[in-house]
Amino acid sequence: MHYRSREVVQVRAIGYDCDVLVIGGGIVGLSTAHAISRAAPGTRVTVLEKEPGPARHQTGRNSGVIHSGIYYRPGSLKARYAVRGSAEMIKFCAEYGIPHAVTGKLIVATDRAELPRLHALAQRGRENGIAVRELGPAQIAEYEPEVTGLAAIHVGTTGICDFTAVARQLGEASGAEIRYGARVVRVDRRPDLGVAVLTARGDVVRGRVLVNCAGLHCDGIARLTGDDPEVRIVPFRGEYYELARQGLVRGLVYPVPDPAFPFLGVHLTRGLDGSVHVGPNAVPALAREGYGWGVVRPREAAATAAWPGAWHLARRHWRHGVGELHRSLSKRAFVEEVRRLLPAVEPQDLVRAAPGVRAQAVRRDGSLVDDFLIRQSPRAIHVLNAPSPAATASLPIGREVARRALAALRAPESPGTRGPEIRGPGTRGPGTRGPA
Repeated sequence: MHYRSREVVQVRAIGYDCDVLVIGGGIVGLSTAHAISRAAPGTRVTVLEKEPGPARHQTGRNSGVIHSGIYYRPGSLKARYAVRGSAEMIKFCAEYGIPHAVTGKLIVATDRAELPRLHALAQRGRENGIAVRELGPAQIAEYEPEVTGLAAIHVGTTGICDFTAVARQLGEASGAEIRYGARVVRVDRRPDLGVAVLTARGDVVRGRVLVNCAGLHCDGIARLTGDDPEVRIVPFRGEYYELARQGLVRGLVYPVPDPAFPFLGVHLTRGLDGSVHVGPNAVPALAREGYGWGVVRPREAAATAAWPGAWHLARRHWRHGVGELHRSLSKRAFVEEVRRLLPAVEPQDLVRAAPGVRAQAVRRDGSLVDDFLIRQSPRAIHVLNAPSPAATASLPIGREVARRALAALRAPESPGTRGPEIRGPGTRGPGTRGPA
């Protein structure tokens, strides 16, 4: 990450409001606050979240699956943190009485061309330390009588939980000051001192170290801090249905994923309440929080279109994208996709459910960042790519970010000054702007 110097406002001898200032009240930001309090009791942490409550975006709008870690490249952060995080998440839920269940799941091949990928996935799971069982068609029916496939693997460590409840509990247990309705509009960061943050309602919060866990807006926050993240968030909307005939599915059923794309495909997820989510597909959103085709924010859409990586990505995956778009606009096409796994499903069985948006980091050359991405600069740590399985892996991610934040706290400060200052909402330095 490159630090970009720029003019800043006058510094006076002023106090800090906190030691670590976390931007973002999703599960990763709250896990970081929790980890800091465990590792260094007495450290003052403030969390700024622009929504009126926690976990309103990626954390609270996913299928609630505790992933095993089978999909991810051995040795990657996703593999290590998901495997470790799934066990820790189940333990955390049990400790605090948060609803959860270890259900296991099937990954099913429905076409002969998928069989080599299925076998490779089983081998990857073993390399990641995950117990898998390979199944034939008759054994698939023992788990899911209505699901058809040529072969499958069963992963016993997959589960489900209420990630919103987890995030809320992490926040409460952290002892951090959590300010909701606090959208960040300006950041004054000084590498030898710390940060001062201005919120949309005019509050100024000063801290020694900034942690950026802003999810869909993390690249914009990085730029406000004066850093070039070297990636841009391209938002992808995931659209879900609920299955009216819940009895068609007993547990969790996934297709064999395409290794060239980071999405797992349309899958079937039985939740804690017995409801069955079907989806998601993945289509470009026209806003960072574009939860429907009617949500369009021209500045955000233009910023995405201006990023060269978005065009390179579109050219590279246009066939896949056309298919996803077709299934978004045509319920019948979506049903046909579901029937690959669940032949008995009918159009009337699918009822629209709440969508989500994935914050996917894309490089300038159009390549997708396929691992968690955490970058550090003076007095700032930026979590720049934390889509699925970040909820599953949130406890290990939080510890890693906390480790970096606490190390940054030990960096020497200049004598005679106690922190940066933003004079108020009426002052704006060159190069400052709201998150893209």
